[in-house]
Amino acid sequence: MPPIFLIWRPILEVLFIWALVYNIIRFFQGTRAIQVLMGLLILATVFNLAKWLELHTVIWVLTKLFAVGVLAILIIFQPELRRVLARIGQNTFSGAFLKRGGTVDEVVQACEHMSRNRVGALIAIEREIGLKNYIESGIVLDSKISAELLITIFMPVTPIHDGGIIVVGNRIACCGSLFPLSQNLNLSRTLGTRHRAAIGLTEENDAVCVIVSEETGAISVAVHGKLTRDLDPEGLKRVLLSLFRVPETKSKKRGLTALLKASWLNFWERNAS
Repeated sequence: MPPIFLIWRPILEVLFIWALVYNIIRFFQGTRAIQVLMGLLILATVFNLAKWLELHTVIWVLTKLFAVGVLAILIIFQPELRRVLARIGQNTFSGAFLKRGGTVDEVVQACEHMSRNRVGALIAIEREIGLKNYIESGIVLDSKISAELLITIFMPVTPIHDGGIIVVGNRIACCGSLFPLSQNLNLSRTLGTRHRAAIGLTEENDAVCVIVSEETGAISVAVHGKLTRDLDPEGLKRVLLSLFRVPETKSKKRGLTALLKASWLNFWERNAS
């Protein structure tokens, strides 16, 4: 083994562990899980202190507690672990929302109208991670998206205005869906149920939620558990375009694939005739 590798190996290991711990703390920051992590850190400190002072009874109790604690951690951190694994395994491609055209404009137009008239709305837009469970909890529509349909669904006089709608591609998959409320204790008390449901949904997957406040008419966007508030229609459009923009390299690859496919089909048709 080269000597230079023996020098850099511990450095790489330290950098990896540092980055891992930093990202774990940053991911759990602001959630109830960070309090559990702090409790575990305190117990670990007490355990090492007991070993140093040779407090055998305390060591025995903490050893048994840690043995059972592995299963407890899996149960307590189940939502957070699911989100971590989903983000690690997800593909960041999410261009279908823009690819089929007009969907962003329809959402922005509907939100602008509802904001002006103080009509509350909650729109979840599916990306890489599917929302099938939440679609099944609502009223299935499978309708082509339009600003008029979005406005009609959220009108207070309609029986289906409660809950949220889910957009898949350029279609409204369902309406009246129930989303999990965020358990983040650091959220502002001024946030209502719609905003907490939007944050709760985006904490579990990579969906994008657009919220229109019924009280103030303010437009907000939630993604990855973070809320961007008080957007105007132009700001909303910029945010959605940035979140669903297809990477240029992937666009070129798909363009080359489509060109090769079309050339092959033309070649096959000419020879077949």
